Amino acid sequence: MNRISGETALGLAWIIALVASLAVLFIGEVLGQTACVLCWFQRAFMFPLAIVLGLGLWWRDGRVGRYGIALALGGGAIALWHMGLYVGLVPERIQPCTATGPSCTDDNQLVFGIPIPLMALAAFALIGALSALSLKDTRT
Repeated sequence: MNRISGETALGLAWIIALVASLAVLFIGEVLGQTACVLCWFQRAFMFPLAIVLGLGLWWRDGRVGRYGIALALGGGAIALWHMGLYVGLVPERIQPCTATGPSCTDDNQLVFGIPIPLMALAAFALIGALSALSLKDTRT
C-alpha cells in the first residue's frame, strides 16, 4: 500500500485551506451573501490555515502540521456547532445570530444544495487529518 508523504499531505491540506478561503471570499464578496456570526468565527480559523500551511510548505517546515491540527480543531468545533444549529440539534434560543443580521440556519446557508457548515466541517476535518499525516513522516 502506498503511503502519502508528509510534504504531499501538507500540500493537500494547504490546497483545501486555500480553496475554502477563496470560496468563502467569493460567496461573500462576489455573490454578496453576508456571512452569519458562526461563519465569521470559522473564517477566523480557516484564513490563517491557508497562510500558515503555505508558509510551512514554502520554508519546508515539516512540523507546521501541528499548527494545522490546532487551527483545524478550533474551526472544526465551531463548524460542528454551526451544523448542529443548522439541523436543529442545538436549540434556537442559544443561536448566536442577531435578529437583524443573516441567519445561521436559513436557505442562504446552502451552496449547490449542501449546507455551508457541512462543507466547512469536512474541510476542517480533512485539513486536520492531512496535517496529522504530515507529522508522521517527520518523526524519528
